[in-house]
Amino acid sequence: MSAKPTIVLVHGAWADASSWNAVASALQQQGFEVLAPTNLLRNPISDSAYVASYVAQRTSGPVVLVGHSYGGAVISGAGLGGGDVKALVYVDAFIPEEGETVFSILGGSGSAFDVPDPSTVFDVAGYPGAPEGDAEAFLKPATVHTAFAQDLPEADRLLIAAGQRPITFAANTTPMGAPAWRTLPSWTVIGTEDKVIPPATQRSMAERAGSTITEVAASHVSMVSHPQAAIDAILAAVDAVS
Repeated sequence: MSAKPTIVLVHGAWADASSWNAVASALQQQGFEVLAPTNLLRNPISDSAYVASYVAQRTSGPVVLVGHSYGGAVISGAGLGGGDVKALVYVDAFIPEEGETVFSILGGSGSAFDVPDPSTVFDVAGYPGAPEGDAEAFLKPATVHTAFAQDLPEADRLLIAAGQRPITFAANTTPMGAPAWRTLPSWTVIGTEDKVIPPATQRSMAERAGSTITEVAASHVSMVSHPQAAIDAILAAVDAVS
């Protein structure tokens, strides 16, 4: 490729595009165009379609598509749906196979979210226009501090708890479509202190996808606490497909 690819960063649940700020800033300083769309956090099929449409309309030329957490499920669906996506990068992310759900992946994994009583880790609220039986899940502040972002300073954890964007139950229970990682090369960053998607679960998904794996001693939000690991994986993807 003669042109540098555009880097598209897709955030996960309980976050927004600002979760990529450190990564985005470093890549911009190296001359990359960086985009960080909103992930709607409603349903993996419609969320993937939204990101694919965004990529198709907002980019020209090659793209490296990057996803954190639930954003990994979204880029898996979006990777072949729009734009000239050349590679996928997963950061502490779900890398689902067709038919899997977030909850099915976490079941029996030892995740801090795989608990008998979800109300111990989540606060649940309805939302206007919700399909019957659906609702939004917020992280309890204690969950942010102990299981989601435990390696960040307290002030940053408080901001995450205050500004989190909730995810719907439907996003966690809807089966995934055919994944782009079957035909696109991928790179995976595994946070070895991740309590949301345990490292062994991440590694199993990454190996299944044939992904190039790196590890970092970090929580579920390694792109915030240790952004260089994500930056290095993205640059490796760029080098491999250039």
